[in-house]
Amino acid sequence: MSARASVAAVVLSMGNRPAELARALESLLDQQGVELDVVVVGNGWDPVDLPDGVRTVHLPENVGIPEGRNVGAAHARGDLVFFYDDDAALPTPDVLHRLVTTFDDPSVALVQPRGVDPTGLPSPRRWVPRLRTGDGGRDGDVVVFWEAVCVVRRSAFDAVGGWPGHFWYGHEGIDLAFRLVDAGWRLVYRPDVEVNHPATQPSRHAVFYRMNARNRVWVAKRNLPHPLSFLYVATWAAITVVRVREPRRLSTWFRGLAEGVRSDAGERRPMSWHTVARLTRAGRPPIV
Repeated sequence: MSARASVAAVVLSMGNRPAELARALESLLDQQGVELDVVVVGNGWDPVDLPDGVRTVHLPENVGIPEGRNVGAAHARGDLVFFYDDDAALPTPDVLHRLVTTFDDPSVALVQPRGVDPTGLPSPRRWVPRLRTGDGGRDGDVVVFWEAVCVVRRSAFDAVGGWPGHFWYGHEGIDLAFRLVDAGWRLVYRPDVEVNHPATQPSRHAVFYRMNARNRVWVAKRNLPHPLSFLYVATWAAITVVRVREPRRLSTWFRGLAEGVRSDAGERRPMSWHTVARLTRAGRPPIV
């Protein structure tokens, strides 16, 4: 596969970062050693004036991040799907080729590179799928990943149902990781391959606290066997109280939690206890 892998590159954009999008596409189109099909999904925006070789999909309304990525994956052609934020950039023309060589192992479903802020700011902890994040974390198998820049095997992605589109924003990567791991696939972290991305905080979004809580509950309802589903939500409620403390934000978070409890999370496919053991051995027991 790695000689001339076919890669479907999906870039989701709301059209509000034209300079960043131009830089992202320029570095993407410069990639060598792979067959690329680039699709920009305009999430509530009609993509225009983009470089030659870029196909577009116009979504009249913003359907959220995971569903927008699903739409892009359905339109783009390739055995591997590269999900790529519109404010990211690939610093060298061999980034994709180096990542796709990992898929020579047929057990690998997903590969994540190391994210680096181009201005030198420290990388957020959530970018590193390791408990120990020093020096970017060690390479190898992981059970979580950073959604902003990753490559996934299309057959694995389709088999587990893709991103949970109704999540809109938040924890869609946890849901996808749980389902891939439960299906027996491997996720791999490649810190030797760097990509650029600004070190922003997710809490900058107005919907963060509500959807953070609602989608935590949905992840549990969809993926975890009882009683772990209840322990997972209770643990994160306790963690949030300790971390956030600010009453207004906590109130929003708990309203989101109640919304998650009351609402339909989608298809429930609880993971096996074998998967629970695998996650636990990796230092990520599914109660936290």
